[in-house]
Amino acid sequence: MAPKSKTSPKDKALAAKKAALKGVHSKSVRKVRTSTHFHLPKTLRLARKPKYARKSVPHLPRMDQYRVIRSPLNTESAMKKIEECNTLTFIVDLKANKNQIKDAVKRLYDVEALKVNTLIRPTGEKKAYVRLTADVDALDVANKIGLI
Repeated sequence: MAPKSKTSPKDKALAAKKAALKGVHSKSVRKVRTSTHFHLPKTLRLARKPKYARKSVPHLPRMDQYRVIRSPLNTESAMKKIEECNTLTFIVDLKANKNQIKDAVKRLYDVEALKVNTLIRPTGEKKAYVRLTADVDALDVANKIGLI
């Protein structure tokens, strides 16, 4: 004779009925959190694909060399700087930074600037001292500009 199973078919049917009514996923295991902070999961971030350009035409460069350098300065102290320190003095745009001033001098006068010092005058204008490299004479550049 075959060995008898411990559960009868009737018991199996009742267990199946109970599982169907109650559901088998009633006991869920909660994840153990090890940190006190909740970090959002990293999800897919797609690049923007606009249907049309928001601007029809891009604007011209806001800070070109003609806006950066307003005018050269030819005071007595500026002339002294030209002669002794190989330095040109300019009134520049208030929003211009040293790199923009350096680049503007190179574009306008075809000379390489060694370093640029800036200050804001009490009148509210920005003044830039542009020291030129040793191979270029500031006096020659000043003559070319028309300062002297």
